[in-house]
Amino acid sequence: MAVTYRALALLLRYPTAEVQALAPVAIEAIEAEALVPAPIRRALARLAADLAADDIFDIQERYVWLFDRTRSLSLNLYEHVHGESRERGPAMVALLELYRGRGLELSANELPDHLPVFLEFLSTLPDAEAASLLGEASHVLAALGQRLHKRDSPYRAVFGALSALVGDPADAEALAALMQEPDDDPGDLEAMDKLWAETAVTFGPADAGCPKAEALVSAMAVPPASRHGAGATA
Repeated sequence: MAVTYRALALLLRYPTAEVQALAPVAIEAIEAEALVPAPIRRALARLAADLAADDIFDIQERYVWLFDRTRSLSLNLYEHVHGESRERGPAMVALLELYRGRGLELSANELPDHLPVFLEFLSTLPDAEAASLLGEASHVLAALGQRLHKRDSPYRAVFGALSALVGDPADAEALAALMQEPDDDPGDLEAMDKLWAETAVTFGPADAGCPKAEALVSAMAVPPASRHGAGATA
């Protein structure tokens, strides 16, 4: 079971004083396990240093601007499939039951499809199983990483690390479909109002989005060796 998943989850959480204090500890854990390449570990260390040293209100504002106000960078995985539609509720209930079946209980204010929560869950699984389940969303993670790279955000290092943990490259066709979707600008208030009023974001063909809960449940029942290349499915 890799502590690296939990360390990456911490770096992706909303910045608080606790996150600031634990960021260097997270880097120590990532360095100790060395599951991601050294250049990515150095980039993660720079992110952690920024989180630990910068003014808390500044880093909170940057975080909200990126992940809360920019829909195309949402860390809520099912938002990229179901948006705010009715289908998201049952999918999240199924995912929550999946967590509970493996002994993970969430607090009342945690959404099961929130990426940091998902990474916490992966940290409780054997390495091969965790990497395979993460691979179910590899193209989504790659797209988020590319969009953060375009913004020159240090958070892109987290997504580089996640892609490295998956191992297999993201499915090219699924990734291309994601990248064709509009990358919204939270500073354009008129465009944002229009975007939120429209139908759910699908990020390409219906079967190319983030893994649905039933896909994760099915993947759990398959031996890790049989799931090689799972990142190409949704």
